[in-house]
Amino acid sequence: FRGGVILKHKNIPFSPPDMSEDEINEVADTLRNGWITTGPKVKEFERQIAEFVGVNKAVCLNSQTACAEMALRVLGVGEGDEVIVPAYTYTASASVVCHVGAKLVLVDVQKDNLEMDYDALEKAITEKTKVIIPVDLGGVPCDYDRIYEIIEKKKHLFKPSNKIQEAMGRISVNADTAHAFGASWHGKMCGSIADFSSFSFHAVKNLTTAEGGALTWRSIEGIDDEEIYKELQLLSLHGQSKDALAKTKLGAWEYDVVAPLYKCNMTDIMGGIGLAQMRRYPEMLKKRKEIIERYNEAFTPLGVEVLNHYDENHQSSGHLYLTRVPNITGDQRNDIITKMAERGIASNVHYKPLPLLTAYKNLGFDIKDYPNAYNQFINEITLPLHTKLSDEDVDYIIENYIDIMKGYI
Repeated sequence: FRGGVILKHKNIPFSPPDMSEDEINEVADTLRNGWITTGPKVKEFERQIAEFVGVNKAVCLNSQTACAEMALRVLGVGEGDEVIVPAYTYTASASVVCHVGAKLVLVDVQKDNLEMDYDALEKAITEKTKVIIPVDLGGVPCDYDRIYEIIEKKKHLFKPSNKIQEAMGRISVNADTAHAFGASWHGKMCGSIADFSSFSFHAVKNLTTAEGGALTWRSIEGIDDEEIYKELQLLSLHGQSKDALAKTKLGAWEYDVVAPLYKCNMTDIMGGIGLAQMRRYPEMLKKRKEIIERYNEAFTPLGVEVLNHYDENHQSSGHLYLTRVPNITGDQRNDIITKMAERGIASNVHYKPLPLLTAYKNLGFDIKDYPNAYNQFINEITLPLHTKLSDEDVDYIIENYIDIMKGYI
């Protein structure tokens, strides 16, 4: 209903990709020019990303997960090391720790807050801790001041095990910024705040390349950014000393393989989509902010808890609109999602805490040790938030969500 008028039934998907003729033309150009794997479009995309977030270099790979894993490998993290991750996140934040053979340490989130419990983080740090992976959930930056303050306090425990760790002289902050491309914190862009930042350009993200991601890092005194860039190229292309583009130069076929490494590069088809998305991105971020403001105006007076996307200290990328309906059970939450679906509105839950998942139960984690994460999850509902939504779609979502919630609050 709106103003006493019944709105007609709609079909609103949760997060479709926002493609235009610009993206189509970039892909067509890539296919026509004959260079479809990693090439000039990826290199230009990397340059634009680095400039956008305010760092010297960026590397584009085939996923945020690959970016996060390669950052751990550059840092030499492996067996005998510990990496701290919040329990309330998607599996990719934690699985990379397992990939490199390090010990995963999960900490709870704060009471009534999706950020990790910083007091619990401080207590979890040991002599074996090499990395902390905070998560900018929904596009909202973490409290990096607090994180770096804790790391400085615990600096005396740190034992470096490779050249980069030695140059840093402390635990590395490897942020999971999968949701946060375009977000800022105290005037700094996400991607230039943490030591290493891993962005996602998956199909449901604000800026998409279908699949893909980017790794950015802050310059480390005594370490050349170009050296890190070259190491990431080796890690992502089988350890091959020349990429395919370099080998096309006349007489330049000769190459070496310096180690049996990995294959996770980005293609120029994906890079072309990314270049088109970059041109449109400021307007896309603006639209997301407008939708969030309309949602907030409608839902917060009802007591629905929402993320603080925008204030004087930070600007979110507006990636996810997470809501918490007070005092409902998990079954009631699922009923609301079903009723929204019956009215053509796809909603979601972000996230099932890691200790509820089989993979992490098998590693010995028990949800009873993470009560705050469980309480955040049990009444969480994520509403559609994307740039394909019309004003009428937003009206329809608001009116129906309020109408359905009346029976529960």
